[in-house]
Amino acid sequence: MENGELLDKVALVTGAGRGIGKAVALELARAGADLFLVARTQSQLEAVAEEIRALGRRAEIAVADVALADEVAKAVDQALHIFEHVDILVNNAGITRDTLIMRMKDEDWDSVINTNLRSAFLFARACAKGMMRRRFGRIINISSVVGLMGNAGQCNYAASKAGIIGLTKSLARELASRGITANAVAPGFITTDMTDKLADNSALKDKIPIGAPGSVQDVANAVRFLASVRSGYITGQVLNVDGGMAM
Repeated sequence: MENGELLDKVALVTGAGRGIGKAVALELARAGADLFLVARTQSQLEAVAEEIRALGRRAEIAVADVALADEVAKAVDQALHIFEHVDILVNNAGITRDTLIMRMKDEDWDSVINTNLRSAFLFARACAKGMMRRRFGRIINISSVVGLMGNAGQCNYAASKAGIIGLTKSLARELASRGITANAVAPGFITTDMTDKLADNSALKDKIPIGAPGSVQDVANAVRFLASVRSGYITGQVLNVDGGMAM
């Protein structure tokens, strides 16, 4: 463990089975937090939980469809039963269903909006009450530079990520007086198992001033900062982790 800045804190991370969510969960564990991991695939969650336990922190899991209110409520209740409180919420779960607007089906729109945006609302609502009672909380929502810039073929995804920003700013205004901050992290092109095949796309690299894709660790580092006491005077902000794409 690098240090104990998040000792005695419990973090709930959605979409924690792989990619950015996994990196965030591990980084928060290295900072001293215990983790409650939520995703759809049990085997992936169990693997991440084992890595966290190897770091000396507690880790529990819940398999859930984050777009469904009853499953979200059940998962948060489980987290509270085990840990008694949730101090840090990272809404990371997200999917894509990319196609041009003329070809986009209703279910392509609904599934992306529900998984990416509705889930963040559901988890924030479920966790806010306990945070307000304890007068401490960190809500960190994973948006995207696509939510700021738009992207052809991603109307549903861009709308969901822009919605995340509006949700974040509204949460920040509602909850600030209770010691709770709400911020968004907007990754740019981040190399993951899904995007690795595009990492050498020279046209894409030309759009990144730094000249290279980012890593999941770059995003995790930003989340760790926003989860810490060092960020206590920062709320309602969007932190771009994008190599300069959206400047």
